[in-house]
Amino acid sequence: MKDKFYSYILQLQDTITDKLEEVDGLAKFQQDLWNRPEGGGGRTRVIENGAVFEKGGVNISAVHGALPQSMQNYFGVKDADFFACGLSLVIHPKNPMVPTIHANWRYFEMYDKEGNIVDQWFGGGQDLTPYYLFEEDAKHFHFVCKTACDAHNPEFYQNYKKRCDEYFWNSHRDEARGLGGLFFDYCKATESTSMEDWYNFVTEVGNSFLEAYIPIVLKRKELPYSQKQRDWQEIRRGRYVEFNLVHDKGTLFGLKTNGRIESILMSLPPHVQWHYNHHPEEGSDEEKLIQVLQQPKDWV
Repeated sequence: MKDKFYSYILQLQDTITDKLEEVDGLAKFQQDLWNRPEGGGGRTRVIENGAVFEKGGVNISAVHGALPQSMQNYFGVKDADFFACGLSLVIHPKNPMVPTIHANWRYFEMYDKEGNIVDQWFGGGQDLTPYYLFEEDAKHFHFVCKTACDAHNPEFYQNYKKRCDEYFWNSHRDEARGLGGLFFDYCKATESTSMEDWYNFVTEVGNSFLEAYIPIVLKRKELPYSQKQRDWQEIRRGRYVEFNLVHDKGTLFGLKTNGRIESILMSLPPHVQWHYNHHPEEGSDEEKLIQVLQQPKDWV
């Protein structure tokens, strides 16, 4: 399964970066191949200073070796080895009318000292973080997510949307990071669902990414914006940074397994602002976004 999924994410990385370059029309992804001393490595691709995308990364990693003590404590195991691979992406557009997007699709195996698989699971999801609220964009994104889920189980969308709303929650701010989407983890084989079934589901979601995001980018990338709106974008990016550094489990896992720092922190935007005790003006478009972030809603 690990070889099959790794081959899939290699191809998906090519598909996504090719399309994003086409949409940007100016910048190209720069590729960086890296190795992890303890085992494995990755293929990082970063785009910067484009016509549409200010910064973005579409990264693959496949790492293996002894599970660090901190992660053994987290999983409640002893003397375990592991393999983990995944594709993780974050795209920060230049125009504040275009939302930031994050997605991740991953696979994990854990072994005993004889090399036998003792646990394995899939995880992943995709979520949208706008700076200005266009409800039709939110509905489109969630409709694509729901369609991908419904092809496999009619309960998946509501379950994984709820988990997404709960996970991408900046508890220290008491607000969501964005408008949510899907979040699933520890997707393991059961009597009714095989690992092959989970593979088919996760790849369905992965294949839906461009359909979910690109139409929004094309619709919003030429909209005019002011410096005030750009400032708001950078203030909201600050909240994005806070979540990734304070709450995100993927960041934590990468740091504790001696992952590549540049790839782990690729998700951070290049220009960010923090203003003391900042609040949007009453009745403004900025306040409209905050109101939705404070109370997640159903979009489809």
